[in-house]
Amino acid sequence: MKRIAFGLAAILMTTGVGFAVEPAMMAKTPNGNIYTDANGMTLYTFDKDKVGKSACYDECAATWPALKVADGAKAEDGWTIVKRTDGTKMWAYDGKPLYTYAKDKKAGDMTGEGVGGVWHTAKAG
Repeated sequence: MKRIAFGLAAILMTTGVGFAVEPAMMAKTPNGNIYTDANGMTLYTFDKDKVGKSACYDECAATWPALKVADGAKAEDGWTIVKRTDGTKMWAYDGKPLYTYAKDKKAGDMTGEGVGGVWHTAKAG
């Protein structure tokens, strides 16, 4: 019985630790360091967004899915949570909401860079 209790405690402790991790990873590219999601998919910013507010909905959101916030996640170290008009939450870095691009097919793709002159890879410091 003690083993089960210790095992359950270990699972609960590691689950909580996961929420303290940044919501994105940094990747080195020939064009500099960028942010990616946990699967290595490039993250983008949208020039039409305002600080802490997304302007990408409907058809735009189908092409540029928001980087969703997991339940219980906490904002810290430049990462903030943006509440969308549909009630969902997305991540932002330095106030800029972050998105993936539906036409990127595998980790490392950056085909969204410069689309429409308003989409840009999310640069990491």
